[in-house]
Amino acid sequence: MARAAQKDSKTDSGKKLSNVSRDDLLKYYRQMVLIRRFEERAGQLYGMGLIGGFCHLYIGQEAVAVGMEAASKDGDQVITGYRDHGHMLAAGMDPNAVMAELTGRSGGSSKGKGGSMHMFDIETGFFGGHGIVGAQVSLGTGLAFADFYKQNGNVSFTYFGDGAANQGQVYESFNMAQLWKLPVVYVIENNEYAMGTALARASATVNLSQRGSSFGIPGETVDGMDVFAVKEAAERAAEHARSGKGPYILEMKTYRYRGHSMSDPAKYRSKEEVDEVKTTRDPIDHVKTMLQQAGVSEDDIKTIDNEIKAIVLEAVEFAQTSPEPDPSELYTDVYLEA
Repeated sequence: MARAAQKDSKTDSGKKLSNVSRDDLLKYYRQMVLIRRFEERAGQLYGMGLIGGFCHLYIGQEAVAVGMEAASKDGDQVITGYRDHGHMLAAGMDPNAVMAELTGRSGGSSKGKGGSMHMFDIETGFFGGHGIVGAQVSLGTGLAFADFYKQNGNVSFTYFGDGAANQGQVYESFNMAQLWKLPVVYVIENNEYAMGTALARASATVNLSQRGSSFGIPGETVDGMDVFAVKEAAERAAEHARSGKGPYILEMKTYRYRGHSMSDPAKYRSKEEVDEVKTTRDPIDHVKTMLQQAGVSEDDIKTIDNEIKAIVLEAVEFAQTSPEPDPSELYTDVYLEA
C-alpha cells in the first residue's frame, strides 16, 4: 500500500499543500492515467464482446481512489462496490491480472471466476468488488471490527456511492461502528446520479457527509476531482479512525463521464453538462497543469503517457492469451478446510 511522502509543494493557485512533492505529482499523474487508459480499453473490450456480464467504468473519478490510497498504510484494507477497477489499480493490483479477470481468464486475480464486479486480492488489501448495493458497507465495518479486536492500528477504507447511501444496512453499520469506535473511514463517492436518478430526486437530504450525524459520526464534503484535496481529507479521516476515535465519513463530490454501466446511454444528463466537467474539473488535467508548472516538460509527460499505454496493451495481450478456466474450477474455492 502507498505511503505519503514528507515534502511540500504548491497548487496552481499558490495554496500550500502538505506532504506533496514533485515525485508525488508524477506518481498521482501516472496512477490516474493508468486507471483512465485501462478503463477506456476495458470499455472497448466490452463492446467487442470480450467482457461479459456488467461493467462499470471509473472514468472521471480517478482522483478519489488515488488520493485515498496516498493516505493509506501497509495493512489497511479497501472494500468497495461494483465500480471497482480504479480502486484495484490504485491499491497496486497487477493490471494484467485485473484485465484477465475482466475477460474471465484463468490468469485473473480471482481465476476468472469473479469478473468485473467481484475481484479480490488479499496481498494488496483489496477485499472486493461487491455486486449487492451497499453490502460492502457491512463487510467493511466487519473488517474494521477485526482491526479493533486485534489492535493492529489498521483502518478499513469502505467505499460506497450516493445511491447506496440510502440503504438500511449502511445505517446499521454506522451505529455499530460508532458504538464500538471502529477504525473505519466511510467514503461516499457522490457522482450525482447513482444509477441514473439525480441525487436531489432520490434523497431527502443531499449533504451526504452528514448522514452519520445522528450517530455522532463526523463528516466532511471534499472536492473529489482534486487528488490533493482528497489526500488531505483522507489523512485527517484516517488519523481520526486510527487514533481510536471511531468512524469518519468523507463525501467525495465527483463525476463519472460514462453511463452507470456499459448498458447505460446516460440520456438523463446533457452532453454539455458532461463536457463542462471535462473541460473545467478533470482530475488528470489538474495534475498535468501542476506538473508543467513544476518544470516537467511536455516530452516527459508524453513519455509517461506512452509507458502507460504500453502497460495497458500488455494487459490486454495477457488477457487475450491467458486460457479460460478449466471446468474443474467450478468446484474449487467453495469451502475452506480449516
